[in-house]
Amino acid sequence: KLCEGILNILEKDTKISCQVACLEALRILSRDKKVLVPVTTKRNMQILMKLAKLDTAEDPLERVSEFPVIVEALKCLCNIIFNSSVAQKLSLELNLAAMLCSLLQECKDRPLVDDIKCFDLRLLFLLSLLHTDIRAQLRQELQGVQVLTQALESSLSVRWTEEYKAAEDRDRPPLSLQETDCAIEALKALFNVTLDSWNVHSKNESHQFRYMAAILRHCLLTTGPTEEKTEELH
Repeated sequence: KLCEGILNILEKDTKISCQVACLEALRILSRDKKVLVPVTTKRNMQILMKLAKLDTAEDPLERVSEFPVIVEALKCLCNIIFNSSVAQKLSLELNLAAMLCSLLQECKDRPLVDDIKCFDLRLLFLLSLLHTDIRAQLRQELQGVQVLTQALESSLSVRWTEEYKAAEDRDRPPLSLQETDCAIEALKALFNVTLDSWNVHSKNESHQFRYMAAILRHCLLTTGPTEEKTEELH
């Protein structure tokens, strides 16, 4: 009942501070699988997707003031999808992966979007881990390898000297914590999407995998903000 009450409030046009508080409460509650059973419905998923700016034809990142709402809504979706097989099935029906890829591309070259990008990538990782049909959709329909590789490239701030050779700057500073976390989530999602890629059939696929291999090499030469984060990244 508490979750339903929170979602009813979130469905209304309330203040940003109220939306963030409600989403924070829902995120904590959504860690409990028993709580999720009555609230994992198509309507409730759509409420959270709307708050995460996943279903809009407008610029989803137009208002910086709404960024905390987007981040909290993505966090809630992460918990719900991780803990609910019903939510995993609804994700395919609602075309969630395609919307996440679209939002991820909107994040490119935007300031102040690292948290949005990180939880978008985490959600793509969870979907590709828990639902084989979504993994196939990402690979075949949504150009998931390209989208995720570009997200990884952006997180690592790769500079190119040749087509498949990244610049090596041994004096550059370590990645920030946010950049490292984004890179880690992109790597996890890429692993899932490319897991069944034993055969490369086209010239474009060959290019994508050579491009990704160059970025992965660069990643191994990159350090994070701490020794532990560097180890996790590698």
